[in-house]
Amino acid sequence: MTLFSRRRLAALGLALSAPLALHGTAHAEGQLRIAQQFGIVYLLLDVAEDQRLIEKHGKAQGLDVKVEYVQLSGGAAVNDALLSGGIDIAGAGVGPLLTLWDRTVGRQNVKGVASLGNFPYYLTTNNPAVKTIADFTDKDRIALPAVGVSVQSRILQMASAKRWGDAQATRLDKLQVALPHPEATAAIIKGGTEITAHFGNPPFQEQGLAGNPNARIVLKSYDVLGGPSSATVLYATERFRRDNPKTYKAFVDGLAEAAQFIKANPEKAADIFLKQNKSGIDRDLLLKIIRSPEVDFKVTPQNTLPLADFMHRTGAIKNKPASVKDYFFDDPHNASGS
Repeated sequence: MTLFSRRRLAALGLALSAPLALHGTAHAEGQLRIAQQFGIVYLLLDVAEDQRLIEKHGKAQGLDVKVEYVQLSGGAAVNDALLSGGIDIAGAGVGPLLTLWDRTVGRQNVKGVASLGNFPYYLTTNNPAVKTIADFTDKDRIALPAVGVSVQSRILQMASAKRWGDAQATRLDKLQVALPHPEATAAIIKGGTEITAHFGNPPFQEQGLAGNPNARIVLKSYDVLGGPSSATVLYATERFRRDNPKTYKAFVDGLAEAAQFIKANPEKAADIFLKQNKSGIDRDLLLKIIRSPEVDFKVTPQNTLPLADFMHRTGAIKNKPASVKDYFFDDPHNASGS
């Protein structure tokens, strides 16, 4: 089994930008491997790691929990790692969760564990000719985490369907390029590359806007989805949840405490993000994002069903969920989810 921890990657100055085959078998109680990607949308995991909250809630049950955090990029890479047994908990957008839930119904039964909060995602561009998504041409390239699978790609498909009809939902897929957010942000700021647009997440989208006065927002995810929505979620197989009830509970309880910590201590949370990610982002800009009224750190999923309905209607998933309870585990914190 080969695993790349975030600390090891940082030490090597590397980040994974392509699907990676991670192989392994399900761990016993007390061992937990979590895959996350880039951005402040993973702040709950950063805080849980820094404050050792999962370990704390494990000890409350008499269990020593060993946690390993794995840095990946793109929902496809994360889904591959989960299905291969290389990780226990996957962190990715709602789109990748729905894709994997649909493909594993009646088998591994992958479902959502928790949300990482509500965050608006922006499609930005440095092309002065692009005012709306209808202005993109074959000369443009839109960077996002994974073509056709990531939540950014799905939201762009939703926006395309609203403008041109469901049959044209994938009209802009041919312009999409899979690229990690840090590299895409650098391209937007620098200009002069084939990348003329980036469908990102916080804080990269704000960094791109702040770093290039010609960059601007073309599309907001909340406008497409009809309001504040969970953007990034955590998911696992039914087997992991069933075979590791104490570890699973420690993980969920640790996340819930991390959400409370961030709301009560935004400045400390910002410092943890800077330390954990070795980020050079301006601290004031980071705090502005954390305190934004559009951002809500919480574990209960919100407003995810519109994307699920769209994906079923356009054939991206075969199974039609009746409610969020179909693709999130039946846990107390998910009971009021939507």
